[in-house]
Amino acid sequence: MTHAIRIHRTGGPEVLQWEAVELPPPATGEVRLRHHAVGLNFIDTYHRSGLYPLTLPSGLGMEGAGVGEAVGDGVAELKVGDRVAYTSGPLDAYAEARNIEARHLVPLPDDISFEQGAAMMLQGITAQYLLHATYPVKAGETILVHAAAGGVGSILVQWAKLLGATVIGTVGNDDKAQRARALGCDHVIVYSRENFPERVRALTGGEGVAVVYDSVGRDTFLDSVACLRRRGTMVSYGNATGPVAAFDCALLHKAGSVYVTRPGLPDYIASRAELVERAAALFEVVRGGQVKIEILQRYALKDAAQAHRDLEARKTTGSTVLLP
Repeated sequence: MTHAIRIHRTGGPEVLQWEAVELPPPATGEVRLRHHAVGLNFIDTYHRSGLYPLTLPSGLGMEGAGVGEAVGDGVAELKVGDRVAYTSGPLDAYAEARNIEARHLVPLPDDISFEQGAAMMLQGITAQYLLHATYPVKAGETILVHAAAGGVGSILVQWAKLLGATVIGTVGNDDKAQRARALGCDHVIVYSRENFPERVRALTGGEGVAVVYDSVGRDTFLDSVACLRRRGTMVSYGNATGPVAAFDCALLHKAGSVYVTRPGLPDYIASRAELVERAAALFEVVRGGQVKIEILQRYALKDAAQAHRDLEARKTTGSTVLLP
């Protein structure tokens, strides 16, 4: 027996239950993974609330890091004792141990801790594809990053600066503004008291930004579009305040023939080759010190409900891990 967080109905953090579960031997192609750390992400709250529907009962969690305890038949790339991390496969990361298909696991370099591995796989690979594939940021461009002190945002800021971009970041309060500047933001806007489209236009001489990376969703979408330069790109990759409402696509013409995309991680790691390539790029910049993964909150895994409350109340910054 092992323990895991399970949900039997959708709703608030109170639906998260710490339960004893039976873990069978790994099937063909699977590895039994003993988690040393599990990542906390906003998408976990979407699954819990029912915004992203699940078949119930269900586990939660999309990323973790740990050590292989057993391997099933047909697993050639990994062995017992290997350090690994992941951010794909069926939801079940909120567990002391789990079985997962080996194709989802990537070897974790010895100089990256389990906590770093768990904290950066989903957020870091998301940042990698956003900056290099969804809209390839070029040196000299000005970009806008919402939630610049958050998990994905903090990585986006650092990596965009590495690419030579000028970064405007938005945050919700002065403490987060200070953190965003420390991460490398050239300009920081506290959106709770400033009109961010006006500030962006002022900061760019009226031109607007090449791309907006927006994880906020409903509350910022239209204002984010208003920040774009002619033929700029609006990247809506999250729904922290709820899903974006329907809009007339003529808006895109009026805003300067701009583009809108709603990317999702599974489509950017659809093959193992893509997963390995993006993970390797992430590991390279983390190991080189150009992108730092700062874990600023830690919770016991059994206290996942409190972690969800704090995340949704905007009480967290940077990355958060759950510890079995």
